[in-house]
Amino acid sequence: MADHVLAIDQGTTSTRAIVFDVRGGVVASAQREHEQHFPRAGWVEHDPVEIWTNTEWVIAACLQRAEVAASDVAAVGVTNQRETAMVWDKRTGRPVYNAIVWQDTRTQPRIDALAAEGGEAGTFRFAETTGLPLATYFSASKIAWILDQVPGAREAAAAGDLLFGTPDTWVIWNLTGGARGGIHVTDVTNASRTLLMDLRTLDWSDELLEVWGIPRAMMPEIRSSSEVVGTSHLPDVLHGAPIAGILGDQQAATFGQAAFDAGESKNTYGTGNFLLVNTGTEIVRSQSGLITTVAYRCTGEPARYALEGSIAVTGSLVQWLRDNLGIIQRSEDVESLAASVEDNGGAYFVPAFSGLYAPYWRPDARGALVGMTRYVNKAHIARAALESTAFQTRDVVEAVVADTGRALPEMRVDGGMTRNDGLMQFQADILGIPVVRPRVVETTALGAAYAAGLATGVWTSRDELREHWREDVRFEPRMPAEERERRYRLWQKAVAKSLDWVDDDAREMMGTTGRAPAT
Repeated sequence: MADHVLAIDQGTTSTRAIVFDVRGGVVASAQREHEQHFPRAGWVEHDPVEIWTNTEWVIAACLQRAEVAASDVAAVGVTNQRETAMVWDKRTGRPVYNAIVWQDTRTQPRIDALAAEGGEAGTFRFAETTGLPLATYFSASKIAWILDQVPGAREAAAAGDLLFGTPDTWVIWNLTGGARGGIHVTDVTNASRTLLMDLRTLDWSDELLEVWGIPRAMMPEIRSSSEVVGTSHLPDVLHGAPIAGILGDQQAATFGQAAFDAGESKNTYGTGNFLLVNTGTEIVRSQSGLITTVAYRCTGEPARYALEGSIAVTGSLVQWLRDNLGIIQRSEDVESLAASVEDNGGAYFVPAFSGLYAPYWRPDARGALVGMTRYVNKAHIARAALESTAFQTRDVVEAVVADTGRALPEMRVDGGMTRNDGLMQFQADILGIPVVRPRVVETTALGAAYAAGLATGVWTSRDELREHWREDVRFEPRMPAEERERRYRLWQKAVAKSLDWVDDDAREMMGTTGRAPAT
């Protein structure tokens, strides 16, 4: 009897495959990074073909390392970087343009124009329907840009030849046959990140599709997060396994942390940071800069919703220190470098590379390193970079408390950065509450596996999944309250220095306007 679940985790910087056993334990994994393309300042792209090639490779490598045959795989779950937009020709399977990544800001002029047309509602003119502010972060403006800027794309879309998808849709389409009959689906969590889905009906909004000029025929079918949607047709590697779980990465991490019910939460430390607080079947509208999103939906049940605090740059700042500045050779070296000094030396780093997301939603912000003196060295900068993750997390926690009227008793954390004990201790100190790290920190893949296994009978209930969760380390706050508040006030002062940077002069300098390069 098949008793393993394969999770495919298509992330912002890499693609992973992990095989889990019936106890939720990791049997084997494989991972491969893909290239980050930055054609202009503010533009971030991925090659969809490279992503699919890497997906095929990690699946084969993972199953081989696990010594698991396709017949032993009871279900496949897929999780992915959300909001990233891909458009391809369904006849050939060829992308018409690179994937435009969630961090990309090229569509800001269109966002600004739509906000201005919205009158008093401004940035939040579609929030009642979608739960989201108008922002370059979400998929809609990226799709519209591709249709407007790539020669022939709009005509091909009107003829019904083009398909849109976030990376889950692209992976599943290829996994189920591609141009030879691949299925075109997404789930409610990913659909809720497009600025095109109605939170109440869980269907595409015809009004919003018209606003953006996107043909409905391009859009994938919206399915539940936990249900069998098709079977894998990957020859010689994964043929016949049911694909039964689809979740955006942050919702998958919430599922993997067993935060299934109202009031439960998690914070993921990855390329960016994402705090989700489950609000149950109630759609809660934020008054404090959070967004409303779908947490998950199981077949035959109503959707569960969440408030989310989305932070654009945390782990990717460490990657920037490595790749752009060269002050570390490996990402993991940042921990020892930061620990070599007692504090940040007075330096504060606001990594507003794509503007500031929650709770500010300030696209005019840009990165700022303030408080610099000749005393500051690369170790202080590394420490300031890590501390910015903790400070940004406090920003969104403050928004959660304001919206819900309830303080968080503790924070469950996951993601690669949580292996950094120094960062986790500083996070507890700045929040003033315990930070709890589970034994399995890669909960994004685990959540996708759980969703798939629930749909296929590997696990019988969410209560059974709760029993798998185990605490690893609990970081208790040690910093005096007065010192905590003083440092947070300095952080807020630094944030203020990053605002109002992007104007016409800055756009011209950065080259953030213009047409697509030739393809």
